[in-house]
Amino acid sequence: MTESRIGQNTEVTLHFALHLENGDTVDSTFDKAPAVFKVGDGNLLPGFEAALFGFKAGDKRTVTVVPEHAFGQPNPQNVQVMPRSQFQDMDLSEGLLVIFNDAANAELPGVVKAFDDAQVTIDFNHPLAGKTLNFEVEILEVKAL
Repeated sequence: MTESRIGQNTEVTLHFALHLENGDTVDSTFDKAPAVFKVGDGNLLPGFEAALFGFKAGDKRTVTVVPEHAFGQPNPQNVQVMPRSQFQDMDLSEGLLVIFNDAANAELPGVVKAFDDAQVTIDFNHPLAGKTLNFEVEILEVKAL
């Protein structure tokens, strides 16, 4: 029997770590339980998933994923300026994560980029937008479905 390789109709058990170009770790499973996903189930971004195709159990690799295949480039239209009056009872600081509700009442996180007495600038882009990520993986198991 040939070894199963990651592709369509496979389930993958792996350890992973996401590192920024400066070496900072964004997320990692190496110190906890491994992650399990089925190819195409939406648990991994398509760019990360595609980078794993062809790997097999025992493979340890680091793959560089550019922003276009990760969280995309920042969209200037996702930066909004709002009246300071909408933040009456909040102690604002740059980098503060604020949760808003959109028209469908879904939560929409935004980060305070700047503020003064009149207005607050909120960035609704994903925090990793525009970032090249190093995706370190150790494939533990690949099962055909």
